[in-house]
Amino acid sequence: MLELHHLRQNYGPRALLKDIHLSVAAGEIVALLGPSGSGKSTLLSIVAGLQAPLSGSVWFEGDDITAWPPEQRRFALMFQDFALFPHLNVLDNVAFGLVEQRIGKRYARAQALDMLRLFGLDSQAQHKVWHLSGGEQQRVALARALITRPRALLLDEPFSALDADLRATLRDEFRSRIQAAGIPTLLVTHDASEAQAMAARAVRLVDGVLERLW
Repeated sequence: MLELHHLRQNYGPRALLKDIHLSVAAGEIVALLGPSGSGKSTLLSIVAGLQAPLSGSVWFEGDDITAWPPEQRRFALMFQDFALFPHLNVLDNVAFGLVEQRIGKRYARAQALDMLRLFGLDSQAQHKVWHLSGGEQQRVALARALITRPRALLLDEPFSALDADLRATLRDEFRSRIQAAGIPTLLVTHDASEAQAMAARAVRLVDGVLERLW
């Protein structure tokens, strides 16, 4: 379980996050909504270990990980721009995280190919990522995130760059794969319909405080 306790953060003189409490269970998707500038991405960055909170703590499976660097937390963070490597083919994009963990390249590629099969993309393993459609690129990004078996998944507006029909398709696919993998997931979105389609629970960040939506 991922737990946030008494998190506070300022943006200049303004209190951006005020005593944030939140828990996300294994396999659960919790949506985080709120207006632009409300601190949603800042909260995600704190959970990922990319910035330190002013006060409070982040816990995972009973451990206080507030001071842990991102690589020690082993959380996967996905952005709306997919953040794929244009100089690598699809297979090596997916294998990248395993190679970074010093797993042999041959084994990493074999695992990546198995993951691509799950997403129906194995026939495009040798293609450059810019040859793929937006939906295919997003599937590659999710495959790359899941192959390292992350302990938690942090999604920052992952579908905002896609058209409405494709968003609807990928929401269902992401939800089923996340639940099957049993990964606690925090989804930042501005879209209430997206939150309803994907999340078991939803909260809204307003004036630095979390409000329960459902």
